[in-house]
Amino acid sequence: MEEEREVFTFGPYKKDRREVFYSTPLSYALVNIRPVLPGHVLIIPRREVKRFPDLTDDEICDLWITARLVGSCLEKYHNATSLTLNIQDGPEAGQSVEHVHIHVVPRKVGDFERKDDIYDVLDEKEKELKKKLDLDIERKDRTFEEMVREADIYRSLLV
Repeated sequence: MEEEREVFTFGPYKKDRREVFYSTPLSYALVNIRPVLPGHVLIIPRREVKRFPDLTDDEICDLWITARLVGSCLEKYHNATSLTLNIQDGPEAGQSVEHVHIHVVPRKVGDFERKDDIYDVLDEKEKELKKKLDLDIERKDRTFEEMVREADIYRSLLV
């Protein structure tokens, strides 16, 4: 019953626990409403921290250990050959939600014409999301049900 009451926040937003597919006492993994590629997820510290330098050493270690575990699992699941791990730290870096988060994106040959184009796409997606959130417009990229189904799959990989 404790798990059912567990609350996950991402900046000012409460995230439904069914969107979370992995968690530790210090961080959690969340499916992404606007993935740039299959398997694009977010790793987020439980404590709301706006900037990476403000995390504790324990939070930094846990965040990256979680990113390594989740990334490795999703890379295999999506038959990928690489991972992009990205933090946009602060508004000038493209951060849309003022809560540290790592983008974990499984990568394959040819997923982008130029490999580094992913950074432009991540930046653009963050800007689009910020605009939608700021205007309080309903996000329509993926339904909640789609995200829950994906989280269920990923959760089963990490058991």
